[in-house]
Amino acid sequence: MEVHNQLAASPVRGIVDARRQPRFKLEVDISIHSRTCGTLKGHTVDISESGISAMLRMEVPLGELVELDFALPFGPVTIYAAARQRNAFRYGFQFLELNAVNRVIRSTCRRLAVEQS
Repeated sequence: MEVHNQLAASPVRGIVDARRQPRFKLEVDISIHSRTCGTLKGHTVDISESGISAMLRMEVPLGELVELDFALPFGPVTIYAAARQRNAFRYGFQFLELNAVNRVIRSTCRRLAVEQS
């Protein structure tokens, strides 16, 4: 279980955080397209260059590959990810693709770093 810094002025980090990239608060709608669950709607919590977390009302099996659709300030994103973590209704997804979409995510994370610092 992670304890998160609730201050919007800094990246969200756990007490023990071995991540390579910092997380940034991001609250947007997200659609998760799952082979086993169909299309799920949720709301994001935070984002990093390597993944995103979201609150979902239905369960997604951990390890499942899903397609994520969400909007960022620099444009819409459709990206494949793996469901890696679950804590109650909060899921962590690891991005799997390295392509042009990552530039949009990277630009957004850099912008959020400035805005939330």
